[in-house]
Amino acid sequence: MNRTELQEYLYKNIPLSKAIGIEVQEISAAGVTLFAPLAQNVNHQGTVFAGSASAVALLSAWALLSAALKKESIRGRGVVYNNSMSYDLPIAGDFTAFAPAPDAAAWQRFKKTLRLKGRARIRLQATLYSNGQQVGKMEGDFVGLAE
Repeated sequence: MNRTELQEYLYKNIPLSKAIGIEVQEISAAGVTLFAPLAQNVNHQGTVFAGSASAVALLSAWALLSAALKKESIRGRGVVYNNSMSYDLPIAGDFTAFAPAPDAAAWQRFKKTLRLKGRARIRLQATLYSNGQQVGKMEGDFVGLAE
């Protein structure tokens, strides 16, 4: 899956991604980076609405999992099981969410369990950045479901 395919998939299947202006900046072996503008996510304080920040972080990790399943030719889907979000600083400008690829051992366990049992869980993370600073972090458990 390339940037354009992922962008189109997000806009078609998750309308919120288009409404809040998400753009896929990078999709690579290192991870997925999504961009979001302040203008479409601003709150009454002139900073990013926490719900928008959380959504962008969550979508970056979800997109990472979805793209990895497709790359491995695994017929399945990823769903969020639970997540937590921390906000380090107010986000006063455009921002990005970077979801790094999981370590190789965790990914191998996930794939093996998914293939054997039709269901597997993996912990993913995403970090929010704005103006060169880390401004938040999301950690979540995602479940892969074989189709």
